[in-house]
Amino acid sequence: MPLTKLQFRPGVNRETTSYTNEGGWFDCDNVRFRFGLPEKIGGWQRATENQFLGTCRALKPFVALDGSRYMGVGTHLKYYVEEGGVYNDITPLRTTTAAGDVTFSATSGSATITVSDTAHGATAGDFVTFSGAVTLGGNITADVLNQEYEIDSVTDADTYTFVATATADGSDTGNGGSSVVGAYQINVGLDTAVTGTGWGVGTWGREGWGEAAPTSAAQELRIWTHDNFGEDLIINVRDSGIYYWDKTLGLSSRATALSDLAGADATTPTIAKQVLVSDRDRHIIAFGCDPENDIGTQDPLLIRFSDQESPTTWQSLPTNTAGDLRIGSGSEIITAVETRQQILVFTDASLHAMQFLGPPFTFGINMVSESISIMSPLAAIAHDDVVYWMGFEEFYVYTGQVQRVPCSVRSYVFDDFNRDQKEKVFAALNSSYNEVWWFYPSADSNEIDRYVVFNFQENAWYYGQMSRTAWVDRGISDYPVSAYTDGRQYFQELGLDDATTSPASPISAYIESSQIDIQDGENFAFIRRIIPDITFENSTADSPTSTFTVKVRNFPGGNYLNDDDASVVRTATTPVEQFTSQVHLRLRGRSFALRVESSQTATQWRLGSPRLDIRPDGRR
Repeated sequence: MPLTKLQFRPGVNRETTSYTNEGGWFDCDNVRFRFGLPEKIGGWQRATENQFLGTCRALKPFVALDGSRYMGVGTHLKYYVEEGGVYNDITPLRTTTAAGDVTFSATSGSATITVSDTAHGATAGDFVTFSGAVTLGGNITADVLNQEYEIDSVTDADTYTFVATATADGSDTGNGGSSVVGAYQINVGLDTAVTGTGWGVGTWGREGWGEAAPTSAAQELRIWTHDNFGEDLIINVRDSGIYYWDKTLGLSSRATALSDLAGADATTPTIAKQVLVSDRDRHIIAFGCDPENDIGTQDPLLIRFSDQESPTTWQSLPTNTAGDLRIGSGSEIITAVETRQQILVFTDASLHAMQFLGPPFTFGINMVSESISIMSPLAAIAHDDVVYWMGFEEFYVYTGQVQRVPCSVRSYVFDDFNRDQKEKVFAALNSSYNEVWWFYPSADSNEIDRYVVFNFQENAWYYGQMSRTAWVDRGISDYPVSAYTDGRQYFQELGLDDATTSPASPISAYIESSQIDIQDGENFAFIRRIIPDITFENSTADSPTSTFTVKVRNFPGGNYLNDDDASVVRTATTPVEQFTSQVHLRLRGRSFALRVESSQTATQWRLGSPRLDIRPDGRR
């Protein structure tokens, strides 16, 4: 009897039963499709051994005029500019006290120092840097006090504590002197969203029906947006301040409030949901910001833009191109995504296209669609002039018009999803493989632990388990860069293994087919052998290996069988090495499924078209 050639459609399909999806793939982890064939994904390696504080939700690569390469890193605790693997803290200051406003007290035998500062405005976890202090008299010296500390607890509006680097003794009875200055960084944010369930907690229509809404902006996830203005950075904390980092001041300088820049006019916005710089015309645009005539009061649907080429001129005058637009539908702006031709602006109920028109109107905006949703402020990404995003229960693409993208793993994703933490969802582009990834938290996880991929060239969907909190496509780096919960950046698609551990560990990867009828399922048949078709090209292991498993069933709804009364093995698992020519099996059933997997370091594989030797059995 001739061998049966196994050929499968690209992508995974979980929207039908396994039996109905005959000829397709039904389950996978850490694989992708190229030219219709599945292969193990690439590995990841540490970009630097140094670590940042907090959970990173934003990365921004950029190059200075002198060729220096930087990465902006926004976490829920701080904002850094990384160069050469070194993280430079440029977190803006909230306030700096007058000399003498801060005093200290210590308890013998304890490293906890109590700070008195009237109306300090700090929260637990905030960072403060002291200067000008003198010794308390014993172990708590001036060197111990004059450094940065994380606030341990807040006693009341005028008092808080921190844990010093030394333990006080009985001589530490001073208060630090009359020249102490406290420089407070902006309040830290949350790395896990806090939700409420009360009526009127959130804006109408912002969440899905029956879902909890954020209780207040202060309890929302800390999300940064950032963009380049030349070699400088414009950065924004969602629903909070807008800041500017001047590269010429050096990596030791902090970002400052945009409204505090020299020459900034009195109408400069102080709060926004997002900022970006329009690449075509060099306007700074603030979305969901405070209006010109009411600075400090946020309008969640207002868009303002500065004068062209100026970060400090925001007052709209006949002599400049500054101005504003207000969206008339929805209750708040969720996000904005720039393409080559326009800026797409998402509200909680609609999508709008914003385009540069030139004087006298500067920008115009028109509605594109009212029947869309978007999962989070980071759930959309552009590839050239195409924008992809995740909605509440579906995926969308904009190519000049909005379309829903048919998704063959839709139920698998949205039926196992922690919607309380949906603000963490982010979209990522992996252009080398024509992929858009969405990272999301599964139902049992408060942090991202899953991903789903749309390969727009193959028109195929697949998924897996991976924890990442931010991602940028290759650009100034040869590889995509991601952030992980260990406080490090990683080069993706570099190497073959998981370097979040030291030494690197193997990436467990597998793909499993749907059920395939044997002779249309009418008769039982024997599977006698398999002819593997797999390549281990680019593997560095001495003997790269994958495992082929063939599983049989008697009926579509039955379990895969392991043995029968005669102890005939119904599931055969066999390691396949580079030069394996054939594998002999002894299986009997009406249908079967094929699984290919690996869990070995330094191994890369790509599946071809295996063959099975199937012989009819007399039993029906």
